[in-house]
Amino acid sequence: MLSLDPLGPAWDCPLASKDLEEEEGPWGGGAGLPPPGCFSGSWRHDVGLDCKGSLEGAEARAWTVYHYSLLQSCLQQAGLPETQDRSQVPRTGCPGAEVTLCILGSPSTFLSVLLEGGVQSPGNMLLCLSPAWLMKVPAPGQPGESVLLVSKAVSFYPGGSTFLDDFVPPRRATYFLAGLGLGPGRGREAAELARDLTCPTGASAELARLLEDRLLTRRLLAQQGGVAVPATLAFTYKPPALLRVGDASPGLRLVELSGKEGQETLVKEEVEAFLHSEALGDALQVAVKLSGWRWRGRQALRLYSQKELGTVVDTVLALLEKLEEEESVLVEAVCPPARLPFPGSPPPGPELAVRICAVVCRTQGDRPLLSKLHLVESDPNHFASQLVQTFIHFDVTEHRRDEENARLLAELVRARGLQLDGCFSYWDDCLVLTALLCQELGLPCSPPAAMRLAKQKSCTQLHLLRCHGPPWPAPSLHAVPCCPLESEADVERAVHQVPLPGVMKLEFGAGAVGVRLVEDAPQCHEHFSRITRDLQGEADHPGIGLGWGNAMLLMEFIEGTEHDVDLVVYGGRLLAAFVSDNGPTRLPGFTETAACMPTGLAPEQEAQLVQAAFRCCLGCGLLDGVFNVELKLTRAGPKLIEINPRMGGFYLRDWILELYGVDLLLAAAMVACGLRPALPSHPRARGHLVGVMCLASQHLQTLSSTASRETLQALHDQGLLRFNLLEEVLVPGEYEEPYCSVACAGPSLAEARLRLLGLCQGLGIDGPHYPVAHFLSHFK
Repeated sequence: MLSLDPLGPAWDCPLASKDLEEEEGPWGGGAGLPPPGCFSGSWRHDVGLDCKGSLEGAEARAWTVYHYSLLQSCLQQAGLPETQDRSQVPRTGCPGAEVTLCILGSPSTFLSVLLEGGVQSPGNMLLCLSPAWLMKVPAPGQPGESVLLVSKAVSFYPGGSTFLDDFVPPRRATYFLAGLGLGPGRGREAAELARDLTCPTGASAELARLLEDRLLTRRLLAQQGGVAVPATLAFTYKPPALLRVGDASPGLRLVELSGKEGQETLVKEEVEAFLHSEALGDALQVAVKLSGWRWRGRQALRLYSQKELGTVVDTVLALLEKLEEEESVLVEAVCPPARLPFPGSPPPGPELAVRICAVVCRTQGDRPLLSKLHLVESDPNHFASQLVQTFIHFDVTEHRRDEENARLLAELVRARGLQLDGCFSYWDDCLVLTALLCQELGLPCSPPAAMRLAKQKSCTQLHLLRCHGPPWPAPSLHAVPCCPLESEADVERAVHQVPLPGVMKLEFGAGAVGVRLVEDAPQCHEHFSRITRDLQGEADHPGIGLGWGNAMLLMEFIEGTEHDVDLVVYGGRLLAAFVSDNGPTRLPGFTETAACMPTGLAPEQEAQLVQAAFRCCLGCGLLDGVFNVELKLTRAGPKLIEINPRMGGFYLRDWILELYGVDLLLAAAMVACGLRPALPSHPRARGHLVGVMCLASQHLQTLSSTASRETLQALHDQGLLRFNLLEEVLVPGEYEEPYCSVACAGPSLAEARLRLLGLCQGLGIDGPHYPVAHFLSHFK
């Protein structure tokens, strides 16, 4: 925020002894009672601000009342309702299971964060007005670390609604942010509460020492960032180590003092040289002020003309008496205010340096900054091995040894002293291994038996066929008859049990590789023989589940439209669901051709699919995680194709992030760590996406010319389409997966579909052997 007003008398703050010795209320570390009757407005004062079991003294109680009144004043000025006191009926819950974002500090400082938190995670954004509302207890099994418990807080909800709540039992903080100060008051208490916690924190006393020292940040910005800063003369007393190292910075003159007394001659010489130096440029005034973390947020400064040498020297000498170690007195050029260029106006003033301080817990790419990432991978040269904190090379390709491998991996984790909060995978083959490892390490996860059930397709269907309820409607309504196949004799028996035409597929397959429509017994035997011969192990086609073997199944072919439902489930509760539609496949194969999101179905049909997917997951015991469920919507309702007990593949994560702002990968990581993701209960899409798959067998020439990888990426970068590369190598084959997905966005389904059709015709993706218009015909 840049001011366009000239500097006036209001900026000229006197530096009396009272100003220098007092700080900004309790959070700055000062003592004393708060100013009385300083807030306008009316609200109830007979509220329960006392915290049972933690009594406050008169002074601390006065500050709690002061900050409660400050909160009510801020809410009133924003046109928001008064806080409702419901502390007489304590809130209960599942200790440790909730997301608890706790802020300890001034309501006016953090109000915008609190209000937004109430929207994104209702009831989980908490404001504590007193350190007495919190307590630290030792963390079990983690020597030297503590758990922070919240006994009382103001809870924030959508619409700016707030409630004064007691929590019995206390809630465990999963994130803590405190307004830190440096003196003997509440600021120091906040700093101690933030120290050595098991949960992430947004600030610490050590971080505040760095960020709140004006001279230090100015020096680092000039040295390491090449940022222009105001011309500054600094008298430092026993400066910190970071100020003593490094080359001199342009415009910054540091004078290290051996003591605080007897410095008159040195100060006069330095100030005189500074006031007559070219470094001041066009500045007509200088400011004299203190620097150091004790003076955080202070406006104690004096402005002088460049010609007032004696007055500037006297002020510097007076301030030297107040210095403590690692503090400084600054004499700096006053930059003129920013002036926007208007037609006919003179050019704007000199370049300005803007100091921006941001304490974050997440990087720009939405990667948790405070989380440690560990990777287990079979490929020792995997690109991600250089991007993680710990890389464990371990061969996990033979999944029939998952139980043994889980024990070995657990031993490796313990041997390295890794303290894990969660473990998850988005790779089909490793899902059972992940569940077994979580079981070994005592980490949150759906049971290994549930993962095995979902991983083996015939077991999924046969198990659900036996689930007749309660609850109702029972999952058996959505299951489809099938038979597992391990030999020719199994095939012969299956053709007499499963109605034909049917679908034959690999038990543990992925990407629709080897899936085929079979219309009679000879076709069943022929396809079984071909798969048994061509796809025997992982080396024949890596990444499609052959590490589990090449057993197959025959299931009834279901007529209807195909849909994907991506679910986020936590503790057996459905948090969010995203439905997409698939276009008709190129029979007798089932490789995906086209898709659209959000679904074009009527709301009641969409709800049927979501409930069917959710009940099928619960029926298999999948209680925690992000799951992808493939279904067909038939005249008899939703029918299950298969459950993928991980987030949706191909383009689905990117599409959902683009349309709904929800990252399934982040949600999966949070659930794996035992944290409930904050998700919209009724997500609304910001538009529509319609896409088609490109195959090497159908588009080899096109993908090598008019629709090359470089061309598609350039169009993606220009915002003309969405390009998801799914395979690195463009090689046609009998058992292939899609090479890439190309999609177009639009404000409506019809417009997105028309844009995509025109683009495919122009690029040569559409053709007689790959009729895009037919594949998009379901999307109406």
